[in-house]
Amino acid sequence: MDVVVIGAGQAGLSAAYFLGRANLDHVVLDADEGPGGAWRHRWPTLRMATVHGIHDLPGMPFDPPDPAAPANEVLPAYFADFERRNGIHVRRPVHVHAVRDDDGLLEVETDRGVWHTKALVNATGTWTRPFWPRYPGQERFRGRQLHSSQYRGPEEFAGKHVIVVGGGTSAVQQLLEIAQTATTTWVTRREPEFRDEPFTPEVGRAVVALVEERVKAGLPPKSVVSVTGLSLTPAVREALADQTLDRRPMFDRITEDGVVWADGRTERADAILWATGFRAAIDHLAPLGLRGPGGGIRLDGTRVVADPRVHLVGYGPSASTVGATRAGRAAAKELKNLLTRELVA
Repeated sequence: MDVVVIGAGQAGLSAAYFLGRANLDHVVLDADEGPGGAWRHRWPTLRMATVHGIHDLPGMPFDPPDPAAPANEVLPAYFADFERRNGIHVRRPVHVHAVRDDDGLLEVETDRGVWHTKALVNATGTWTRPFWPRYPGQERFRGRQLHSSQYRGPEEFAGKHVIVVGGGTSAVQQLLEIAQTATTTWVTRREPEFRDEPFTPEVGRAVVALVEERVKAGLPPKSVVSVTGLSLTPAVREALADQTLDRRPMFDRITEDGVVWADGRTERADAILWATGFRAAIDHLAPLGLRGPGGGIRLDGTRVVADPRVHLVGYGPSASTVGATRAGRAAAKELKNLLTRELVA
């Protein structure tokens, strides 16, 4: 192949679209059973009314759906329609185990065979790598512990007390749902920052630029929400006013039946929900030795500085819908230039 694309979320599909327009021979491999990327796995009670702005896939505007429609149905249907309209044949489910250098080519080892390719677009996102922080006493807790990626709705917590850990959008959205059937305590490591102004395209570009600075320096990327802050929606304003969103600092340790702060305060809990984010799902790239001294993979745009055959989309500044389409376009353009130069040489 000219190019193997790993992952068929928004960034991967955008890359495939532009690779096709550049007439590059490519294949798209995806580990899921069907279209939709991470949206397939969002919790069933997440509605389109509370989803952040969705940026269009290339050449196909996203028509505003019913606000009450489940996000895990609407977005996968949009992605599936995009694949059909553009003739993007995604091979799935294909699980990539490792990518290695093989005498100038890249060898992509999967559970469905091996592909050899001149170049690679990695678009595996973060959903499959939930981050669980460790705290003293965690293993002693007799209640339930779950990550936000495992949350399926508020009904399972009815009548219980739930401690929600995390300062991101998922933490807030899930806490507001749980608070309808249970009591809650919200804890975060840092004081939450709320954004009152609308999230315009200009704001989006500025946010992407800030995240991009880290990957240019070879540092592990921060999430986009860590830069944007939390949106002050009407529901969030109401929850702040009635103290449903009454943030407490991070606790010091976990006990059998709750948590303890450094000053001795305690809180009983039936469950701890760790809405603590994700890390980039790039372990399969480890054989290529792309990580630098800073712990991250240094990028110039989407191109890996240590190996120009490899491009990362859905990583760092393109890890949200804000930058995914632009990243796919940039990767395809650079790879077209790279492979054309090799052909001429």
